Amino acid sequence: MSNEYPLQYDVVVVGAGNAALCAGISAKEEGANVLILERGPQHKRGGNSFFTDGAIRTAFQNLDDIREIIPEMTDEEAARIQIPIYHAEDFYNDLMRVTGGKSDPQLAKYMTGQSTQVVKWMQRNGVIFELNENQSFEKDGILTFWGNLPLKTQNKGVGLIEQLNKRAEELGIDIWYQSRAVKLVEENNQITAIQIEQPDGVVTVRTGSVILACGGFEANKTMRARHLGSEWNAAIVRGTEYNTGDGLMMALDIGAQPYGDWAGCHSIGTDCKAPEVGDFSKPGDIYKKSSFPLGLLINKEGKRFVDEGADFRNYTYAKYGREVLKQPGGMAYQIFDAQVYPLLRKEYLIEEATFVKADTIEELADMLEVDKTQFLQTIREFNQAVQEGAYNPTVKDGKGTAGITPPKSNWALRLEEGPFYAYPVTCGITFTFGGIHVNTHGEVLGKEGTPIPGLYAAGEMVGGLFYDNYPGGSGLMSGAVFGKAAGASASRYVREKTQSAASQ
Repeated sequence: MSNEYPLQYDVVVVGAGNAALCAGISAKEEGANVLILERGPQHKRGGNSFFTDGAIRTAFQNLDDIREIIPEMTDEEAARIQIPIYHAEDFYNDLMRVTGGKSDPQLAKYMTGQSTQVVKWMQRNGVIFELNENQSFEKDGILTFWGNLPLKTQNKGVGLIEQLNKRAEELGIDIWYQSRAVKLVEENNQITAIQIEQPDGVVTVRTGSVILACGGFEANKTMRARHLGSEWNAAIVRGTEYNTGDGLMMALDIGAQPYGDWAGCHSIGTDCKAPEVGDFSKPGDIYKKSSFPLGLLINKEGKRFVDEGADFRNYTYAKYGREVLKQPGGMAYQIFDAQVYPLLRKEYLIEEATFVKADTIEELADMLEVDKTQFLQTIREFNQAVQEGAYNPTVKDGKGTAGITPPKSNWALRLEEGPFYAYPVTCGITFTFGGIHVNTHGEVLGKEGTPIPGLYAAGEMVGGLFYDNYPGGSGLMSGAVFGKAAGASASRYVREKTQSAASQ
């Protein structure tokens, strides 16, 4: 392979996950000649998107919006589902609520306002959506959805990546595997080329623009320790091993503005026996454990440490992972009884799930690495604190506790019906919140706040959206929205530059 390629690509996209593929497809739709770079081999393509369960948060005006996205839904099926309407303003308010009002208002309004049209654009480009039944409960023959997350991609993240790659192939987009971008090249203060490390050596590809969409630094232990803290060395990496901050470092090296919550990340409670990095042979987010609002979280000391029922799981799970990491041994147990066991999400029922089961709570305590006396006291105090009220897992039912700390604000049932179950969980890091500053066109901003000509970013690299916490399903939506915007902007930039040069 030669060390120099001729100028043959209008747009080079770094990364091959949801954001990158949406960027490449969008740029191609605008007429650009596009190259996508995947650092891993073909059988490990797709970045973190490959490991998601495919849930994607989007606004919708009515059920007709959902049916346009899922055209296979029949009238009979539509009559048996109940989905609360979720306007763009609701999405925006949820994002602002869970981030404590810190999310960049311009970026937040753009993502939430574009979400419906972008999901429809994805569907037109071959992405198949279906109802996210993990976010529903059935009662009297009606499937009632909760948490404003009724959509997911068919066959989870695996299906999303397959479908987007199929569309990229149909459009004639080139994809290079085992191609790690290592350096952006500038001439006259604009991007003109990119250096790529391949098995046979480093090559330089000249290009009109570059879109960085290759993830955060969650798989880089050195950067995790520096920005998040040394305790994060113990966290399991839930996704790809290739998200080591390459794109962030390349952008910062040429003057991009760091932006957002560099000390924060998306992390969840995940099975203690989960692999240290994402296993491409067992994708689909199978190790997460997200039914904790229905039970109790108890550490090795036998104590509770969070309000399990503070909100629906998709508004708390991304911050409770770090709370588990803070506990002795970096782990805790999710405890359930027979009353709620039938309501647990599917990942609790698969053969990979680690758990212990006992007929009595005393027997369960004997099987766990806990302070048994304190564990049993915690259960007794919790049971005594549970207030009367109607239990309803489809809404925040207000059925809580009184007189204990932390409280359980919703879905509090006495833990008293055997058999009892304990699922050991640790912290799994998903993605980092810190990124670089982009505008709503996907343009990367330099330290003076002006765009760096020819440089764009999308996906996890967009800083300023998520702080401390995250509304479930927003990551895929952010990737698609800013990927589509970056692709269109990069293509237009190259076209206008070419037209300007031709006219001179």
